[in-house]
This record gives sequence, structure tokens and C-alpha cells, in this order.
Amino acid sequence: MHVVRWWIVAGAIVGVLGVGGWLLTSPQFLASPDRIRLSDQGGDPIRGKLVFAAGDCASCHASPGQSDRLRLGGGLALASPYGTFRVPNISMDPQDGIGRWRTEDLANALLNGVSPGGSHYYPLFPYSSFTHMRGEDVSDLMAYLRTLPAVQGRPPAHELTPLFRVRRMIGLWKLLYFRPGQLQPDRGHDDEWNRGRYLVEAVGHCAECHSSRNILGGIRSNTRYAGGQDPEGTGFYPNITPTRIGNWSTQDLAELLRTGNTPNHGRVGSSMADVVTNTAMLSDRDRTAIAVYIKSLSPRPTPTP
Repeated sequence: MHVVRWWIVAGAIVGVLGVGGWLLTSPQFLASPDRIRLSDQGGDPIRGKLVFAAGDCASCHASPGQSDRLRLGGGLALASPYGTFRVPNISMDPQDGIGRWRTEDLANALLNGVSPGGSHYYPLFPYSSFTHMRGEDVSDLMAYLRTLPAVQGRPPAHELTPLFRVRRMIGLWKLLYFRPGQLQPDRGHDDEWNRGRYLVEAVGHCAECHSSRNILGGIRSNTRYAGGQDPEGTGFYPNITPTRIGNWSTQDLAELLRTGNTPNHGRVGSSMADVVTNTAMLSDRDRTAIAVYIKSLSPRPTPTP
């Protein structure tokens, strides 16, 4: 009789843990107060074009094999330790892209990492940074995306190891590494620094590349901006803290973001060349703000690849 009772207790505990785990890992949509700051009608496509550029959207979502960076049919293959991801179509095609999305759907994707159907997005999509964006920038971005051409065709499915095909597992990852919420101004710094911080930490998501990650794919906090190996394991993103570029001036950094030229007469390449194509579209004021913020980062040693 005691054995049966213990089995009942054990079963109840497992059940409670299971239900709790299911609830904790469920996708979370925006709360109603957040929706008030979004607009399907009032977004500004001109401002949205700058958000699009600062967010480096075309570098991933432009269809490979053609030169038009505004044909956002997706399909780029991104190798990782977990398998190969395929970047989705975010053009205005109503079947294969996001032509039927509301602004709120885009906001849930960027700010919460959740699809309109209620599934977690894989964090290769850098919503860990985008979550800090302002609602008005999401509205402006959607207004701009709606001016771009529809592209037919849906990219192939991801090719992942079996464990990582279970999207509900991403809910556990979010519990560990996802901290949603708009980035609030730091009153201890001026407007220029805060603008740079917003562009670097939220829209530009610079830490997503310039940091090292642990076995679960979370950024190792002690390497943030100190560089890290790319997901394919074939290259290394550089350290952009003062440890590596401390002798660069604010003007040097702003010039790199405009032309790709470094102060030692070099030139950026690889994926950073795409970033420069986008940052060159920003205003001089925004590029300087980015440089000011990066110059203020704490020095960190470059991790071993």
C-alpha cells in the first residue's frame, strides 16, 4: 500500500513539473499595452528604410544568386553546430512571404521571437537583440517592407539534428538567455551615446556576431563584443572592445561604417562588407553615435577560437 502511495505521489510530482514546464516554455505574445504603440496605417516607410538598413536585413534575407538586395525571397543557407538553417522569405508575397502579416505579427517576431502561428523562432534570428526595439520603429519597418516587391518561392526546410527540430525546446533557451523589453535610455549618458547604444544593442544586433557562445548557443557574457568564431567554424569575428581597437578614434570607426576602410589602410571583408553597405546608408550623426558607443565598451580579452 505504501509503494502504491509513493507511485501516486511521484506521478503527481512529474505531472506538476510537466505542466509547469509546458507553461514556462510556451510562446509568449505581446501584451495588449504593447499593441497600442504599433500601427498598421501610420508607419513611415522613409524612416523604415533606415531601420531596415541599420538592422542589416538584406544581408540575410535577400535571395542568393541575384544582385537586388531588396528581393527578400530568403533561401540563404546558414551552417551551424545544430544543422543548416534556411533564411525565410520576408517579401510581401502572400503565400510564400509575409504579405498577410499585420504589423503586430512583425512585432511578435522581432520582439518576442514568435511566429503568427504561435511557434518559437530559432534564435539564429537575432530577436534577443531586436526585442529591445521601439514599437514605432517596428511600425516604420513594416511600412517600408510593404513597399518592396513580392518574391515567389519558399526556401527549403531547415536541416537540423533531431533534437533541435523540437521547437518547444527553444522555450527553455529563452528562459536562460532571452530578456525581452525595450531598451530604456541611460540618464547617466548624453543623447548621442544613448542613440548609439540603441543602434548597436537593439537594431544593429552587433553582439550577436562579435561575441563567443556556449554549447547551448547563448552569448558568453565575459566575451560580449570581444569576438567569437562564426557559426560555420571557418572564421572569427574580431574583438571590437578597446583591447583590440583602443587606438582607433571615433572618426576612424565612423569612417569604417561609411566606407569599410580601416585606419591602418585595410578594408573590411566577408559579412562585415555587407554591414558597411547598410551602415553607409545611415546619417553621419547615426554612424558617429554608433562609434561613440563602441568606444565606450569595456575592454575584454579576445577569447580563444
